Amino acid sequence: MHFVTIICPVFNEEKFIGSCMESIILQDYPKELLEVFIVDGMSIDHTKSIIENYSQKYNYIKLLENKNKIVPHALNIGIQKSKGDVIIRIDGHCEYPTNYISVLVTKLFELNADNVGGVWNTLPANKTLKAKAIAIASSHIFGVGDSKHKIGTTKIIETDTVPFGCFRREIFDKIGLFDEDLIRNQDDEFNARLINSGGKIYLIPDLIINYSARGSLDKMSKMYYQYGLFKPLVNKKLGKPATFRQFFPALFSLGLIVGLILSLFSTWCFVLYIFVLSLYLILSVYFSFRSALEKEDWSLFFILPVVFFSIHLAYGFGYLIGIYKVVFRRKFNVIENRS
Repeated sequence: MHFVTIICPVFNEEKFIGSCMESIILQDYPKELLEVFIVDGMSIDHTKSIIENYSQKYNYIKLLENKNKIVPHALNIGIQKSKGDVIIRIDGHCEYPTNYISVLVTKLFELNADNVGGVWNTLPANKTLKAKAIAIASSHIFGVGDSKHKIGTTKIIETDTVPFGCFRREIFDKIGLFDEDLIRNQDDEFNARLINSGGKIYLIPDLIINYSARGSLDKMSKMYYQYGLFKPLVNKKLGKPATFRQFFPALFSLGLIVGLILSLFSTWCFVLYIFVLSLYLILSVYFSFRSALEKEDWSLFFILPVVFFSIHLAYGFGYLIGIYKVVFRRKFNVIENRS
């Protein structure tokens, strides 16, 4: 069997880290073949003390410090200290099935892959209506596009990215570590680099990760804004976009502004502008209706259009700002609020 290193970057995860750790402790993989690095980005809540309690009880769980605070630094700290010939990244916002490690390791070598991962079961962060709507929108094809690890699939497929990832250790020696310029989207950039080097990534549909979505529109919007913001920088580093679906929110957001301005001077532009907005509204209402019907909760019908719009607008404007920063060589500042 293979020795496995698990790396979990955390920052202010006191609400979720306990359940995450419990799901790792319950893994059916032999603990003598396991090391777990929880890499803390200078949390200011009780995250660190919670992890310390676990590390005192279980000698394979270790707390590491990440003074740079951001995720790629945490991942690279863990990789550089790792002894495993398999590296698994996890996230503190998640709970994992008891066979998570064993299935990932088996599939990694069975499929002759370089990276494998499961799919998200996106759960509300709390019991509020907003949190429920955010979880639905964050795993809906209208909300996040054809992202298979978020919306699901019925068979093992080769893909461009997976949640977190289970990697052969040698891939980091071959293509390098995670890019520390990327506060967000470092997984996308690394996986694109992996594929460009001839690597293979597979999604395992029956391996379900319980992922807790953000609990408020503000936190959700900030997260999607950050995802959009760093996409152009990823594209610049790769020399091309990883996927084409990433452009749609940016084009929609740009169209809202440019279309409105042009509509003031042209009747045809005004008609086209109203048509596009109407089409978007119809689709948003339709998918909100379907979701409310499926969940048997009609209050969702009234809030889901707002959540869909917030996701698209936040990501889209983030992407446009990211393009501006890349073109004019502006600095991508460290974002302190990553929770």
